[in-house]
Amino acid sequence: MSDILILYYSHRGSVRALAERIARGVESVPGMQARLRTVPRVSAACEATEPCIPYSGAPYVEASDLVECAGIALGSPVRFGNMAAPMKYFWDSTVAAWQNGTLAGKPACVFTASSSQHGGNETTLLSMMLPLLHHGMLLLGLPYTEPDLASTNTGGTPYGASHVSGASGNPLLSEAESRLAFVQGARLATVAQKLTTP
Repeated sequence: MSDILILYYSHRGSVRALAERIARGVESVPGMQARLRTVPRVSAACEATEPCIPYSGAPYVEASDLVECAGIALGSPVRFGNMAAPMKYFWDSTVAAWQNGTLAGKPACVFTASSSQHGGNETTLLSMMLPLLHHGMLLLGLPYTEPDLASTNTGGTPYGASHVSGASGNPLLSEAESRLAFVQGARLATVAQKLTTP
């Protein structure tokens, strides 16, 4: 089995819901399995710390997860058109992996959630692509051959899966968002499998 790392940060559950649906897509491809991981919150208070193990959800990501994965799906909520600070903080700590070429040549995709339809989904997806490009990863989007991409009135972009949670932060995915996240996971797993098969 080859692992696809699904690395996400979720504040109110929407990005986690997308991550779990992407994982289902990954695992629909024979021989591929999803490895869900998250990052700890960051704080401006120097004394503030997070527990070594999260209270719920996926375990925290470790350097070995980057080494062992065949590809990465990266997710973060929108923060003023950018990825959330905890995810940025994690990528700022990956200099050793960048120097070693740990991720070079591996496929990757991105996903996000916002509270409004025009809340910065696409710029957030683009912001998450930047560290992946610097690591030499091969970026995958969602093609318009997916009918939901052209017809959804909720989330979904050619840059990656997305969810619009509304002001209440509802993590329940629409049918189109769910299908697009699943397809994105399956597409990433399929490409990773092709790249690793001799």
